[in-house]
Amino acid sequence: MSVKKVLAIVLAGGEGKRLMPLTADRAKPAVPFAGFRLVDFALSNLANSGYFKIVVLTQYKSHSLDRHISETWRMSTQLGNYVASVPAQQRRGKSWFLGSANAIYQSMNLIGDAEPDIVVVVGADHVYRMDFEQMVDNHIKSGARATVAAVRQPLEMADQFGVIEVDSSVDTGVNGAHKISAFVEKPSSTPGLPDAPEQFLASMGNYVFDSDALIEALEQDAAKSETKNDMGADIIPYFVNRGEAFVYDFSTNDIPDATDRDRNYWRDVGTIDSYYDAHMDLISPLPIFNLYNRAWPIYTRSTTSPPAKFVHGAHNAVGTALDSIVAPGVVVSGGVVENSVLSNDVFVGTGARVSDSVLLDKVVVGAGAVVRRAILDKNVHVPAGATIGVDPGLDRARGFAVTESGITVLSKGQVVPVPDAAEMTLAKVAAAALPEALELAIAANRLSREALDLVVENQISATESESVREEAKIDE
Repeated sequence: MSVKKVLAIVLAGGEGKRLMPLTADRAKPAVPFAGFRLVDFALSNLANSGYFKIVVLTQYKSHSLDRHISETWRMSTQLGNYVASVPAQQRRGKSWFLGSANAIYQSMNLIGDAEPDIVVVVGADHVYRMDFEQMVDNHIKSGARATVAAVRQPLEMADQFGVIEVDSSVDTGVNGAHKISAFVEKPSSTPGLPDAPEQFLASMGNYVFDSDALIEALEQDAAKSETKNDMGADIIPYFVNRGEAFVYDFSTNDIPDATDRDRNYWRDVGTIDSYYDAHMDLISPLPIFNLYNRAWPIYTRSTTSPPAKFVHGAHNAVGTALDSIVAPGVVVSGGVVENSVLSNDVFVGTGARVSDSVLLDKVVVGAGAVVRRAILDKNVHVPAGATIGVDPGLDRARGFAVTESGITVLSKGQVVPVPDAAEMTLAKVAAAALPEALELAIAANRLSREALDLVVENQISATESESVREEAKIDE
């Protein structure tokens, strides 16, 4: 185990344009994810690794991120531990952060104050588990001055990542450590690995540096007139050219109680589609990423919300959730939820249908409303009888974002218009369709089929009653 002094720097200033509209009002690392914030994964990994001196460099729309860190990540100051949110301060010139490398350069006073031997630099917008102590030990044993964490990816995805090519002729004697021969940003092709010709090593955006070497590299980069001020584009190639950069193969990282299915899981949630897919990875009976690993927990702010509950709605309609994650405070009152992730304090009303969707805090789905393949940000209220994700053309006409793959996204508090008669008819037809899991269960059982048909009819009748009540409220 390493006994050197370690400072961890979390790069959390990302704007996250490709995650719009979820980043319209918050920084990318502050975007909620399955009841957590994206930054919680990086901070939890560092804390579980035994590193408790952490600075988080923020910039873009950072209020909710700063507040989350200050309210959630409190360390024992008596032991000299801290998680400190540090905004851009223009300490070295009159510019804000110009890139990831410039963010650290402008914050070098933090390194000076901590006097670490090793600096661990991590991104704040990936979903994964990783023991950074194993990477630091690997870095020290290999004699590297800079170490880059890399995850194995299929060759056809090379044009989507920073690609690490290794010199296999150099034997470091350290498992998972190889000397980097080239670091190429999103090439059209790259050679496969010697032990896996169909794979390559992609940079995870996590680095370990000898402190003095990092300071020297940042100083030299800042003095250049031609630089992107970026860790991947400028700082790592600097070490590669000097023969001082090594790769750490993430597949060698061992997390306690990891399952074979979720071992070495890592996902960059930089786009709406990848954000959605990462949520879908959580909800199968044997999840691709397991949130229930008690030996390596993901920490977040504790909630005062009451336990979730599933209750009968109007006309005794049954509240049900299938293959879903449901957070505290959720109430499913006579509606049906399937293949979805519901965050704190979501309400699903009588006869409503929510399927293949992600609902963030305090979303309300009214009676008889239907939500399919959608992401609804905080405080969205879907009126009774409305539809989201059922008709992409209708969604676009109402100003909702719809991805090329057909995911409908609503921003924080975005208003959903009260449905007209045509839309309410569309919702009624959509609500009559049973969840796939139930269809499979009753396929060979006529009596179950008849019973569930009655359940659906009952829910639709209840929905119509609720809709009349909602209309009366509007008229008043």
